[in-house]
Amino acid sequence: MKRKVCKCDRLRLVRLVSAIAFILAGIIPGRIAIALHQAPIPQAILVLGSASERMEFAARFGQYHTNLHIWVSDYAWNLDVNRRIFHSFGVPNQRLHLDGRATDTVTNFTTLVEDFVRQKLQHIYLITSDSHMKRARAITSIVLGSRGIAVTPVGVPSRGDKSESLVRVLRDCGRSVVWIFTNRTGASFNPRIQS
Repeated sequence: MKRKVCKCDRLRLVRLVSAIAFILAGIIPGRIAIALHQAPIPQAILVLGSASERMEFAARFGQYHTNLHIWVSDYAWNLDVNRRIFHSFGVPNQRLHLDGRATDTVTNFTTLVEDFVRQKLQHIYLITSDSHMKRARAITSIVLGSRGIAVTPVGVPSRGDKSESLVRVLRDCGRSVVWIFTNRTGASFNPRIQS
């Protein structure tokens, strides 16, 4: 027998979604503010992969921040190339943390956030292309912010790339919120991932 959905059920759902949004809108900024107060200077560098320009920029950036470890989130098949780029700029293996679990921008953060928590990192530099920064910052505010980690963005100049659409930003923000509650990002639906 099929149950008929009444207006009161819809109203309850709207109230539930509104309550969750209200809670997230209050908790995450509070956690970020606390992190910035406790760690006003970034404690590590995170660079998002897929572009050698980002790696070269991060390696140069790392030369000025020799006390910071550098975390790279990229596809697994790019990690050897990334390591060679960092080595060519004199960055030793001891400072590099190469992670190949990411399949997209949301998983760049969800696969590493618990590593950052274990390292007690509260503030990191985020390096990615400036055309990609709007979406990356939105995702990181939700994913890393939910764990009390603040981010200082550092944009790598893009070669004529347009900034990403609001639809992509909102889609990935939604995926990030779903991850908070389910520990799943929906990355398995990515057509670029091979079975």
